[in-house]
Amino acid sequence: MTVSSAPGKVYLFGEHAVVYGEPAVPCAIERRASVTVEARDDDRLRVHAKDLSIDGFTVEYSSETNATPDVNVSESLVRAGVGYIDAAIEQSRDATDTPDAGFDITVESNIPLGAGLGSSAAVTVAAIDAATRELGVTLSSDEIADRAYKAELAVQDGEASRADTYCCATGGAVRVEGDDCRSIEAPDLPIVVGFDGGAGDTGKLVAGVRALRDEYDFAAETVESIGDIVRQGEQVLADGDLDELGKLMNFNHGLLEALGVSSRSLDNMVWAARDAGAMGAKLTGAGGGGCIVALDPTDDTKTALRFTPGCEDAFRAELDTEGVRVE
Repeated sequence: MTVSSAPGKVYLFGEHAVVYGEPAVPCAIERRASVTVEARDDDRLRVHAKDLSIDGFTVEYSSETNATPDVNVSESLVRAGVGYIDAAIEQSRDATDTPDAGFDITVESNIPLGAGLGSSAAVTVAAIDAATRELGVTLSSDEIADRAYKAELAVQDGEASRADTYCCATGGAVRVEGDDCRSIEAPDLPIVVGFDGGAGDTGKLVAGVRALRDEYDFAAETVESIGDIVRQGEQVLADGDLDELGKLMNFNHGLLEALGVSSRSLDNMVWAARDAGAMGAKLTGAGGGGCIVALDPTDDTKTALRFTPGCEDAFRAELDTEGVRVE
């Protein structure tokens, strides 16, 4: 039996624009997903999801192409619970040259599902690490990141970027631009996360931005402007100027609003954080619901968010400098 875990992440800048080759800067946070893997004697997969912001469930099914999990939940729930695991296991089988390997798999996570904190990336990264180790193969974090990206690409119909999976695999702050992924220096960041209890439809939101970008020149220019913010922001991050960093985060949120990916609850939390004295606040991830990220070394923003209508939870999330690891 092998247990691996990987951290979630927040975006300081660059979500959505990164899909079009613009740079992005996500940071790993100290909230983790863990995946326990035990090899079986057959080719079946048994997946037990304990906590993915949904009621726990267990499914067991074969690896045959036309097989589907026999479980009485919606197709979207099955996809959320096992789609990324399936893709991760396919990558693990390929990496170890064991196409018929079967596993008992348990997924545990304190990262809200679909909320912009990298839950799917963390689960995918941890699953690949645990499954390959269980079969006697140890991959580097870069190899895991690459295979996790391919897994997400398959699940997300070709709309994934390398940002989430690379950040979850390596930890710390990273810069991603197309296929160029690297770690960057970052100071201790006073990160506060607000969560509205919901989740956005990543595929629908990404498709919406693509439609706007294809139809309107100014939407394409908005995407490029987000890239410009990232390029300026990475230097500000290196300098440790948190006040300027916050201002750029505010600009980034405004551009994401213009692309139609924010929501009333996210905007309410962003403005509550700013009114409480946060240096900056913005949505993180695909949007449509989920989480915002703010910078505030005091407890004022966290307190204000907890009293903000539409905010279900608020918590501090320290920068996690460690990526995927064996537990």
